[in-house]
Amino acid sequence: MNQNLINELKPFLQSAWEKAGFTALTSVQSEAIPLILEGRNLAAESPTGTGKTLAYLLPVLSRIDVAKKNPQVVILAPSQELAMQILSEVHKWTEGSGITSTSLIGGANLKRQIEKLKKSPQVIVGTPGRTNELISQKKLKMHEVRMVVLDEGDQLLVPEHRATVEKIVKSTLASHRQVVLVSATLPKHTEQVASEIMDEPDILRIKKDETIDSAIVEHGYFFRDPREKIKVLEKMSRLDEAKVLVFMKDIGNLTVAAEKLQFNGIQVRILHSDLNKQQRANNLKQFREGGTEMLLVTDVAARGLDIKGVTHVVHYDFPRSLEQYVHRSGRTGRFGAEGTVLSIVNERELRDLKKYCKELGKTPSEKEFYKGKLIPAEER
Repeated sequence: MNQNLINELKPFLQSAWEKAGFTALTSVQSEAIPLILEGRNLAAESPTGTGKTLAYLLPVLSRIDVAKKNPQVVILAPSQELAMQILSEVHKWTEGSGITSTSLIGGANLKRQIEKLKKSPQVIVGTPGRTNELISQKKLKMHEVRMVVLDEGDQLLVPEHRATVEKIVKSTLASHRQVVLVSATLPKHTEQVASEIMDEPDILRIKKDETIDSAIVEHGYFFRDPREKIKVLEKMSRLDEAKVLVFMKDIGNLTVAAEKLQFNGIQVRILHSDLNKQQRANNLKQFREGGTEMLLVTDVAARGLDIKGVTHVVHYDFPRSLEQYVHRSGRTGRFGAEGTVLSIVNERELRDLKKYCKELGKTPSEKEFYKGKLIPAEER
């Protein structure tokens, strides 16, 4: 079945698939690809790390008419980082196909983006604000756009983005518009909003991907007074072979923590929405390539990011909801790799953590440091 589906894609995608060395489609890919190829509207939920980007990218790219030199698909993402990550996937999968693409993200040079639009790229990857701005200025013409993809759709349809996203979708012709939404969590209210934007969408929910060996992710916690939290990060930074992603709730907290760590001689990078595009790209590159082993992030900046080899995710500030816990934790243990998720908690947060883990079929265990290693607390 998998190979048959790949054979339905255009030849350039079939060669790219072989070149990538993939052997099988994941569950979300084998369910979503036929629906998107048929031109159906779709809202799909599938866990993080299960290949959602390719689930829409392969069929969407396959439906592009290379002979037509105008924008045909607009892919929206909630953060600059995710938009750039998607664009690099588009480049990889369209190599040698003649398909052209560009990004429209806030914080980047507007004039340069307008110049790129004059060349009529067929694939646009953008953040909602900038994409909408260029549509309003009539620089991005939407009348030939057949497909709109909402990546991390639950983030794009939160109240502050919803009107902008709806405006972008409605700037295409209703008669032949296809809308695809993908997310790791598709809460009922998001599904409701999606149904209002799309005409009778198919709803696809993949709860667990059987095609990927279940990721071996361990969930643990440290019981700490708020003043001692920073010490946990200091010790984490000394673990061997660790690549640590630390989630914090706001930029103020994050800046203070980074300064304390740097003062103690610990190499950390930061990622949040107040940094300019260049700083964000540079810090992410350093972390991706191993220049630093710890990256402090806010939720907005880290949404949907695929960073290979993250060994530990730390919830420095405990997440507000199960959805947030799932999204953050999904940055490790991707595609069946091992990973550890650690929360620094007080008593109330520990109760919530146990509740979240129960929903996920996991049991969190208390951890401690001993001689530069992470061990179960009872062994200390």
